[in-house]
Amino acid sequence: MSDAIESVQVFILAENRLLREALTRILSKKNDIRVVGASAFSPDVVEQISGAAPDVLLSDSAAIALSDLRLVSEVRAAIPGLKVIMIGMDADRETFLRAVRDGIVGFVLKDASAMEVATAVRSVANDEAVCPPSLCLALFERVANQSPQPASFVIRHNLGLTRREQQLVHMISRGLTNKEIASQLNLSEQTVKNHIHRMLRKVGATNRLGAVELCRMPGAVV
Repeated sequence: MSDAIESVQVFILAENRLLREALTRILSKKNDIRVVGASAFSPDVVEQISGAAPDVLLSDSAAIALSDLRLVSEVRAAIPGLKVIMIGMDADRETFLRAVRDGIVGFVLKDASAMEVATAVRSVANDEAVCPPSLCLALFERVANQSPQPASFVIRHNLGLTRREQQLVHMISRGLTNKEIASQLNLSEQTVKNHIHRMLRKVGATNRLGAVELCRMPGAVV
């Protein structure tokens, strides 16, 4: 490990008590890693983690799911510079990609060895990213397949779109799914679908991407 960090402070968040205890034992044996807290998910868990002031949060996917997928973004906002590693139950691409979008920088599988977990903690603490090779490929493929359209643009003002509908157009242009939009806006997926349906009717589009193009201001330069 480099001299950048003498002792990595780690908080363990896991729903399964045996997993929490096992990770605590594993990491506590390392001279350069210190476990500063361990907990299951609870409504005040962000405050618990903030109070421990860790460098790295090691969380299982179950705890993140219980937060309605808001935990990663909330805890990173509360602790600037915090690095988050997610322990996934399996190599599910969509779960991994959503977690990356939310801000994780490490992803290890539940059957990872003690050495692999410790190495992941050290790596992210030193500003490196960690994930299984198969999921790295998924990340490269997702980036390569993204629309070449700019992520932001000027929306035409004569379409009668509400502020919410304009917001949806921007989010659609970024390639977000209805489920992802619903999560970011704290809305139900059905509510998002209803908003998008009304927006499509207003602009006269038959699909989401068509709506983005119809809403783009002609000649707009990003």
